[in-house]
Amino acid sequence: MVFAKQLREGVRRGRIRCSVRIWQHPKVKAGGRYAMDEGHIVVDSIEPITKRQITRDLARESGFDTVKELLEIAQHGPGRNIYLIRFRYLPPGGW
Repeated sequence: MVFAKQLREGVRRGRIRCSVRIWQHPKVKAGGRYAMDEGHIVVDSIEPITKRQITRDLARESGFDTVKELLEIAQHGPGRNIYLIRFRYLPPGGW
């Protein structure tokens, strides 16, 4: 998974543990491990959600101040399906 530069430090420190993505279809799977900087992201869950479920609290949990900011970054290509991804960061050498 790729994160905007302004979010990476929060992900590495464990402050950001979820992400909202708008894709045509899921690009990650629960249990999957994906490279990020020196470490890895391990996806704990991925679930489809609706736009109405994206609250200010969820935006803040995802590292954004507003829902609008989150939605501007969440769109990846022509997708219309919204997914909530919960994950954890594993530092280099972590299991």
